Amino acid sequence: MRIPVRSASALMSPKRLRSPSESPARAHATQSKSKLNENPPSPTKRTKNDTKFLPNKIASAEVAAKVDHDQPLFKLLDEVQHHVKNPTKGDGVVYWMRMQDMRINDNTALSLASEHAQKAGLPLLVLFILSPQDYVAHDRSARRVDFTLRNLKSMQESLSPLNIPLCTFLHTPRTTLPERVIALLSQWNATHLFANIEHEVDELRRDIKVCQLAKKGEKVQCAFVHDKCIIPPGVVKTKEGRAYTVFSPFFRAWLPHLEDKPDPLAYRPAPQANNESIRSHDTYGKLFSMPVPEVVEGFELAKDDAEQMRTCWAAGEDIAKEMLRRFLYTKSRSSQMGEVDPLAEGAKEAEKNPAKDSRIGKYNVARDKVNADTTSRLSPYLAAGVISARECIRATVVLYGNKNGKVDASRETGIGRWVQEVAWRDFYTHIVANFPRVSMGRPFLEKFADVKWETNEEHLQAWKDGRTGVPIVDAAMRQANTMGWMHNRVRMVTAMYLVKDLMIDWRLGEKYFMETLIDGDLASNNGGWQWSASTGVDPAPYFRIFNPYTQSQKADPTGEYIRHYVPELSQVRGDGP
Repeated sequence: MRIPVRSASALMSPKRLRSPSESPARAHATQSKSKLNENPPSPTKRTKNDTKFLPNKIASAEVAAKVDHDQPLFKLLDEVQHHVKNPTKGDGVVYWMRMQDMRINDNTALSLASEHAQKAGLPLLVLFILSPQDYVAHDRSARRVDFTLRNLKSMQESLSPLNIPLCTFLHTPRTTLPERVIALLSQWNATHLFANIEHEVDELRRDIKVCQLAKKGEKVQCAFVHDKCIIPPGVVKTKEGRAYTVFSPFFRAWLPHLEDKPDPLAYRPAPQANNESIRSHDTYGKLFSMPVPEVVEGFELAKDDAEQMRTCWAAGEDIAKEMLRRFLYTKSRSSQMGEVDPLAEGAKEAEKNPAKDSRIGKYNVARDKVNADTTSRLSPYLAAGVISARECIRATVVLYGNKNGKVDASRETGIGRWVQEVAWRDFYTHIVANFPRVSMGRPFLEKFADVKWETNEEHLQAWKDGRTGVPIVDAAMRQANTMGWMHNRVRMVTAMYLVKDLMIDWRLGEKYFMETLIDGDLASNNGGWQWSASTGVDPAPYFRIFNPYTQSQKADPTGEYIRHYVPELSQVRGDGP
């Protein structure tokens, strides 16, 4: 039976949720209420009207059901299937880059665009459109927007030696973005557009409109292709032809598709260079001088936060690849627990048997520990597409050493466990594609749509700031607020505390994570929150409630993580393992 929270003082009471066997002197005890206000507030603006804002983000049951019945993804694929058949050659080929595929290598649409440009003897142009209204509508964090800009600069530098311009435009209002894309193609006399598919409802509708506008003039051929998932939505189905809604059977069905032809794990070739003459082209030559903006208005970071993000999450494909390599071939370090450079010197190679002794090798037994770099920390790079999920799986195959190229998917090995985590990303994206109502504020299980949630703004703000009085929850929220990232275990702990102890609407937590974290991804974020709230696919049972104290004992047995983020407890020692 949960203890109802009636006031801020009750919320912060040392008696709240303490196990009878626990001593107040332990690192997992509740911190002193007198010091709670010393913690810096959350990086987002104080949102006193969050609970009033929610209704605008929730579609009606009727509208959601209609979208589920007429799924935008498959409407887009149909539009692409019936594209303009024989457009004129034009003067160029355009690849439209999005926030989730920010890389040059192993990029499906970019590779196809380059291949077409080479065959046609045309230059390749790369387009990126910043859409602030979309960022507001989708609760994009300023950190994620900053990460986007930094990666755009990195790619612009990498593309320049290939004589490929990357031109960045800012556009409002978002409702006319399709017209802007078609206008740019017309201005450049480009008759072929390539882009990777985004799976959210608004983005799919936008791309459908682009296709429809392209067909009106019979001038532009559009190719929107799958890239984010290893196995695209619509491929992994039950015997009845339906999408899976439980992960375990999904994963069993997903695995055999890794051996499909063509190979879904195959590397997509990098783009080939344009002829140097493009730099003297009357129109295209000017595109090389277009700078990537330093900031997007409304999404500026404070100076210290910007520096912190650059330390923790440097931009570029080379950074992502080295982070993957270290996860696969080096040992974990407690010195890498917090907001530090993930590529700091001092990592020890697991030379004898990296498949068992490295961070990934220990992943099956150490993945829930938050007091060291036990996970890959690649989520920001996967969410932004700085590295592909395919590359991650290919790298595990090399480490596994199977001569037949077989993927280790065992629950008993670290490699296999991590492969399953990558598959979870596919699973949640498939859910968004096949049940688009979940991206419209609806619970997957509609029977929970009428749950009456608490609307206590004071409790919500205390949770955001890491001032609940529950150490593991506060440590995790403070990590999010300072680092822009949280370990997956404490994401579940904090989420379940918000919805099942404070009884606050899961959508408010979902919104805050998107506004705060640098790795915000609608599919994974929504899936995780609905799992915690017991409203989603394959959810935790409604009666399952994480005890934050036992969770902290498992995830942070020595209390180092809590002491780091909750300085009020810096002098309190834990029992140790």
